[in-house]
Amino acid sequence: MAKNVLSKFRIRKGKVFEAPLENAFGRLVTPFEEFIHRQSSSGLLLMACAIAALIIANTGLKEEYKHILHMPAGYSFGDWSLSMSFHHWINDGLMAIFFLLVGLELKREFLVGELAEMKHAVLPVLAAIGGMVVPALIYIAFNGGTEAARGWGIPMATDIAFAVGCIALLGNRVPRAVVTFLVALAIVDDLGAILVIAIWYTEDVNTTALMAAIGIVVGMWLLKVAGVRKAPAYLFMGVLLWYALYVTGVHATLAGVITAMAIPARPKYDPVAFSTFVKDIIRSFDRCFRPGDKIIANDALRARVGALDNGVQMVQSPLQRMETRLHTPVAFLIVPIFALANAGIPVDSFTSYTAVFNPLTLGVICGLVFGKLIGIVGATWIGWKLGLGELPKSASFHHIIGVALLGGIGFTMSIFISELAFAGNEEMLIQAKAGVLLASLIAGVAGFLILHRAPVEQTADTSGEVETAKQ
Repeated sequence: MAKNVLSKFRIRKGKVFEAPLENAFGRLVTPFEEFIHRQSSSGLLLMACAIAALIIANTGLKEEYKHILHMPAGYSFGDWSLSMSFHHWINDGLMAIFFLLVGLELKREFLVGELAEMKHAVLPVLAAIGGMVVPALIYIAFNGGTEAARGWGIPMATDIAFAVGCIALLGNRVPRAVVTFLVALAIVDDLGAILVIAIWYTEDVNTTALMAAIGIVVGMWLLKVAGVRKAPAYLFMGVLLWYALYVTGVHATLAGVITAMAIPARPKYDPVAFSTFVKDIIRSFDRCFRPGDKIIANDALRARVGALDNGVQMVQSPLQRMETRLHTPVAFLIVPIFALANAGIPVDSFTSYTAVFNPLTLGVICGLVFGKLIGIVGATWIGWKLGLGELPKSASFHHIIGVALLGGIGFTMSIFISELAFAGNEEMLIQAKAGVLLASLIAGVAGFLILHRAPVEQTADTSGEVETAKQ
């Protein structure tokens, strides 16, 4: 067996070293395929972390779990100090990076993605609006005029990782255009949730700190106007903005979105200029090469390889490079940690009659399951009937119903808004989280089953597209 493995390592003409795994690493994958793969994998990990948190919170480890989450952590410099609990650092600190990625995705979608063309953007945008307004109204119908009314933003959100993870399990049964529709809808949904957090879940504002935050934002845009393309400069300003917003009273995670909006989206080289640059470098490389030369021992060759590497970086926009680099740590580290820190609630929140059949929990469940279904399908149908947009290619309203149900999976953002709405009220917070978890389970299973029963013949052409993309 070892001999067979070693035989796969071979030297070909031109001394190209090949190892078994390198063929997989070299496969061409479009950015959208990579995005879907990461989101679906993240959804499975997120589910595992949520289950782990539930188990921990209902065993002998419960007290240790709470102790760790409430343990203070921070740093100081002279008279200045910043200290928060681990739970606070996760929700305000790590989630700012999550919001940075969301902001980058939003900006890219509106510039060059599905939301860049009006005919493709109208129906997902209308669906997202309907999927935010109707759930909020249903929640208010259950809780209007009570203390729980503050949680009206909870059922508005869609968890893109869980939703894409569910739809990815169906493979080619779902047209690729339907997946794109869901992703565009969820991204607009995220924008709506961000605006809700910024406007309605902000406490008293510190005017001095707010002016400082505005000055930092102006500084970011000056960097952009001056042609600064290095991401660390924007990230440094983003950290300063995060602290300014933290002091201001505006939720500090919004610093991630604002920073994303400032990061340049235009590359230094367009494709023609890059092609010319690469050809010039290669010709220069060939002139400097002598038989037997090794790059490590030839400064001229090494300099040209370095220039080529810089060119490869410059043909991609800073926004594109940062989004690519953030996907893995956000999907496989930050969001799972958030789930571990926030999904741990007592099991009796799901098992007792009063724990589930109370206005707050019912408002969340009905908002996410029925509100999303009515809002997304209804808004899509109205827009389609009015001729404002086109249904996704090879899709029917059978698919739209399935997507609308998956839109009711509100895990990450819904729990995040629950933490903001009911901070300091443990009972209501647990009721809200129980509603989110139950609704996400119901919506996920129902959406999966509906899409699984969708006519396969309507998605036949999609399999060809997928195979072509894989090749």
